[in-house]
Amino acid sequence: MKNLLIYRKAWIVAVAILISASANAFTGEEDELNDTINFKAYYGRVVDVSSGRTLPFATIEAVGSNIATVTNIDGEFILKIAKGSDVSEMKVSYIGFKNQTIPLNEFKENRSLAIGLEVSSVHLQEITIRPEDALELIIDALNGIKDNYSKDPMMMRGFYRETIQRGRNYVSISEAVVDIFKGAYSNDFQIDQVKLFKGRKSADVQKMDTVLFKVQGGPNTAILLDVVKNPYILLSEEYFDIYNFQLTDVISIDDRLHYVVSFSQKSYVDDPYYIGKLYIDMDKLAITEAEFELNVSNKEEAARLFIKRKPIGMTIIPERAVYRAKYTIEDNRWFFSYARAEVKFKVNWKKKLFNTTYSTMSEIAITDRTYEGIEKFASRERFKSRDIMNEKVYIFFDQGFWEGYNVIEPDQSIESAINRLNRKYLKRNG
Repeated sequence: MKNLLIYRKAWIVAVAILISASANAFTGEEDELNDTINFKAYYGRVVDVSSGRTLPFATIEAVGSNIATVTNIDGEFILKIAKGSDVSEMKVSYIGFKNQTIPLNEFKENRSLAIGLEVSSVHLQEITIRPEDALELIIDALNGIKDNYSKDPMMMRGFYRETIQRGRNYVSISEAVVDIFKGAYSNDFQIDQVKLFKGRKSADVQKMDTVLFKVQGGPNTAILLDVVKNPYILLSEEYFDIYNFQLTDVISIDDRLHYVVSFSQKSYVDDPYYIGKLYIDMDKLAITEAEFELNVSNKEEAARLFIKRKPIGMTIIPERAVYRAKYTIEDNRWFFSYARAEVKFKVNWKKKLFNTTYSTMSEIAITDRTYEGIEKFASRERFKSRDIMNEKVYIFFDQGFWEGYNVIEPDQSIESAINRLNRKYLKRNG
């Protein structure tokens, strides 16, 4: 168990929050961009057809291509497809709902299309569920990784977003289009690599009570949430003695039946581990989604996992750390498609009456992938685990570039925050 703690801390430190008394925001002149491509944008909003509630993190795919995105927390999306493409349909999928395929000609120019998904009912009487089989399912899923995921390395393009909030206010927003060398799942020595293709950030970073949070690792850490490729995070065999596993449900994902395996750390385990769910395809026994949350009941130990540096006199109390990873299927193989991490802290200063809450969120969506042009990145090009996204990118301007690439549709609060920060920057420098 000691070795497992070292591996876990090595990963969590990669997403560590660096806290210092002050810092200078990097600002620079944006390079002239000539990267805009000819495309058509399709706008939509995904909801539960029966209740009308929005469906966040639904998968949106251009049928017959590798182009994809996800819905934001309001169920909204934009999918951009190159003009001249032979793509004619879009597929929408969500946990527990029937897939829906929509002809692209149903979308109107610059207008959002409401897409209602129906709940997929599963007749449990036709399925034998034995709770004692939960751990066996996990073991079978791990043994089947080489058969269910890519045997060869590939190149991916993704969109990454990272935000920091103080209370309800955004104080830092960074985004990037990234290139990813994705190592084969059959080769433990082919480590995933990330390179920034183009990035941008909020034009102003407000002072946070003289404290500045820095999220270390950026997109490099986000792809580590591929728990199938990196089982030491969640699925290594050493976890079998730490968790209780239980088969709790059967649901439909992407019109395929899935086991739901719930897990939580055993009562005698004192160190902070996770509680969550794994979704395992019933036919191929492949892990297709993972949702997990750090047990922060031991506040002091949980804080040590995250905080790499902080000022004297400050107390950090982790309140929540939630993670999600998703995979998409093509030709009976699954590919990493989305990851999200949300961490919330309460900060207390010695001799101060009130505390402050800070939240960080990072997410990455794979928007395209190919087996062509496979190339590892030079060391100087790679985004490293110690790098800080906000220090690597430029301010939010030059929309021409961003209009041509698939991004996660921002919720309105982020849009407003970007506009507000840009107005402040222009006013200060105008």
